[in-house]
Amino acid sequence: MIDNIENISRFNFWERPLETGFRRNMYLERLQKYDSSSLVRVLVGQRRVGKSYLLRQVIGDLIKSGVSPTNTLYINMEYLEYNFIKTSDDLVSLVKKVVESAPQKNVFHLFIDEVQLIHEWEKAINALSQDFTQKINIYLTGSNARLLSGELATYLSGRYVKFLILPFSYQEYAEMTSQQLSKKVFLEYMQSGGMPELFRLPDLESKRNYMVAIYDTILLRDIVQRHQVRDIKLLQDIFAFIVNNTGNLFSVNSLVKYFKGQQRKTNYETISAYLRHLEDAYLIHRCERFNIKGKELLKGDVKYYLNDLSFKNYLFPAVFYGWGYVMENLVFLELINHGFEVFVGYMRDKEIDFVIKREDGWMYLQSAFQLDDVETMQREFAPLMAIPDQYEKYVVSADELSMPSFKGIRHRLVWQNWLAA
Repeated sequence: MIDNIENISRFNFWERPLETGFRRNMYLERLQKYDSSSLVRVLVGQRRVGKSYLLRQVIGDLIKSGVSPTNTLYINMEYLEYNFIKTSDDLVSLVKKVVESAPQKNVFHLFIDEVQLIHEWEKAINALSQDFTQKINIYLTGSNARLLSGELATYLSGRYVKFLILPFSYQEYAEMTSQQLSKKVFLEYMQSGGMPELFRLPDLESKRNYMVAIYDTILLRDIVQRHQVRDIKLLQDIFAFIVNNTGNLFSVNSLVKYFKGQQRKTNYETISAYLRHLEDAYLIHRCERFNIKGKELLKGDVKYYLNDLSFKNYLFPAVFYGWGYVMENLVFLELINHGFEVFVGYMRDKEIDFVIKREDGWMYLQSAFQLDDVETMQREFAPLMAIPDQYEKYVVSADELSMPSFKGIRHRLVWQNWLAA
């Protein structure tokens, strides 16, 4: 065990500070709210969106606040040096050994990247989090939604809090590139994406190669191997279909019909499972329809949005379906990044782009790239005007100037910090 601890020391802060990368202040502030809580913090999200750096930022902040570096333990199950941790018993043994040597006996802080790679990890986390003789603050990350939610719900019911981590937002992109928020910068971001490693790569070819590698890893490792997918080509084609139809309503049945029209052998169960696998790996997000009048979810057609536009921009550069749909994808990501529950609104044959559930009620939002003529303005404002309640209503666009409110509907510019306005 001592040799193993020595081997992993270079990944910990015990002897020296480590690189923590670009600070994700919004996430750090959310995590800090639970500093005095015993809840297990679970960071979920697609591979390579910066979850590991975020954990190191938390560790760095703890040390700055006075926590001894040796009262922290960082484990990354994708590193070969951690291969000796194969089971829940191995994990508990390591943690107890490090805790015993920690100089501060009040609180210990445990961080585990890709925890699902440890066999029966949930048993170890349950035991460590419930140990009343030693308070251990636990932070976990994982790249699969269903694996974490299913097992955590069983073993840590009511004793964990989950955080969805996305690629860099437009605001973070501007900060990373040392630019002020502007329409020009927003268009740059729209045509690039927010995957953190893209900012270190010098040219289009290297960025495209990087995104191909991420895409292949997620499909082959997180989906095909884990779920024993047989028709890999169908899985790839479903993702390509979503890239081509981002922001469009469709159902599983319509997707089955589409592929059968191409002489492909498939069925409802297979298509539904493959869509769920893509969601669980955080490549895509589903947005369900919501009946505004009845305040209930509607079955059938849904929309899907990409987790990051870099998949479209670098893997499918020939695909272009209008700036409005691209911007709508970014608006959706901004909304869920702020923790909102988001739906597609439906009322009297009218579609409202987004219905947002908030603590104090609802918010309705239309997304349009530009309000450059009367017809476009009428098309975007009319669905909101038809909603009879008094909750806030917005139209978000990428115009140069904002317009005054019209019949209670406010206009916001997407390239400004519009959610904070």
